[in-house]
Amino acid sequence: MNQLHVSDEFDALMARLDAIAPLIEETAEEGEAAGRVPDETAAALRESGAFKVGIPRELGGYEFSPRQVIDTIARLSYADASVGWAFMAVQMVTGTTAAYLGPDAVADLYPDVGTGGHALIAGQGTKLGTAVRADGGHRVSGHWHFASGISMATHIHTAALCAETGEVLVFTLPKDRATLVDNWDVMGLRATSSHDYVCDDLFVPSSHTYGIATTETRHGGAIYRMGLANMAGICHTGWALGVGRRLLDELKALAAKKTGSPHATVDTQQFYAEYAEAEAKLRASRAWAMEVWADSEATLDRGELLDTEQETLTRLMLTTTTWSVHAVGQTVYKWAGTAALRHGVLQRFFRDLHAGTQHVTSGPVVLQNCGKLLSGLAPGAHWVFLDLREAP
Repeated sequence: MNQLHVSDEFDALMARLDAIAPLIEETAEEGEAAGRVPDETAAALRESGAFKVGIPRELGGYEFSPRQVIDTIARLSYADASVGWAFMAVQMVTGTTAAYLGPDAVADLYPDVGTGGHALIAGQGTKLGTAVRADGGHRVSGHWHFASGISMATHIHTAALCAETGEVLVFTLPKDRATLVDNWDVMGLRATSSHDYVCDDLFVPSSHTYGIATTETRHGGAIYRMGLANMAGICHTGWALGVGRRLLDELKALAAKKTGSPHATVDTQQFYAEYAEAEAKLRASRAWAMEVWADSEATLDRGELLDTEQETLTRLMLTTTTWSVHAVGQTVYKWAGTAALRHGVLQRFFRDLHAGTQHVTSGPVVLQNCGKLLSGLAPGAHWVFLDLREAP
């Protein structure tokens, strides 16, 4: 079993992302209005090589470690929460598809990763369509939601239940074969183009299909043996940490403008204390995230799979991080006063944060299952995607 890869491309990519951060910020309002990552920003992301972070190294990608992925997504989410969200979705699906599919699909989708010659894939894996066996593959039908980043994608990744076998499979197909539904009219994360899409009896060959709960890789190292749920947890952790940091930094800058003015609320002992608490929540969340993933990385590097308790802690850590950052957002909104009501960065990040907390990976059922396992009340249980399966 391959060891975990820690990429030496990290520092160089961070420098390139810092270089395009002003463009990301400048085009954020354009993205809000258009409901998608602006073309200029999407092109800059691709030219930076950022979409290679999740692609296996043997195919020409960077294959970042979990902690490197967290910091990459946090850096982009700090610049713009919608861009960070759309990027995290596309890079994760693009990378895992390369890891789980065989050589025929890789030749089709990833012909020249080194020079940017590869597919970008977006789609939905939590709501299931239907799949019927056909000669050489399946015919797939369904209506899916939340295809984040699909405006940047060339292909769709979608999950469906095979009627004959009862197995949940993930299918990859060209985006232009599906019907996109332009219905992304929402409060936050407006620029993520998280549209619905429809497939009507579309044939997908077996070469472009894998089981949704797989931990068996065809390409790449140990990181991909965690499966899709853990990979998603890495990504959402990075997004939350980047958004939380930006919100607190925006409040800090606002406080510097307000201090010394008559009746400034930022010149109160209560503000000092609550700002300190918010800072502590954010830093504690990041510290625990890095601790959890340092332990998990060590396990993967030994050639072992994560045990059930480790998988539980990755899920609990994400839930804790998400809702700690939500609490940070509440503090920022409170002390920003009317500045948070007005059109601008604070308002946009506040709305984006409250959209991001609704994702299923940080939902109440995940938290409940974590508590059930850690309290010893689910002996022998194990995780299958987002479900805790108890022993018979």
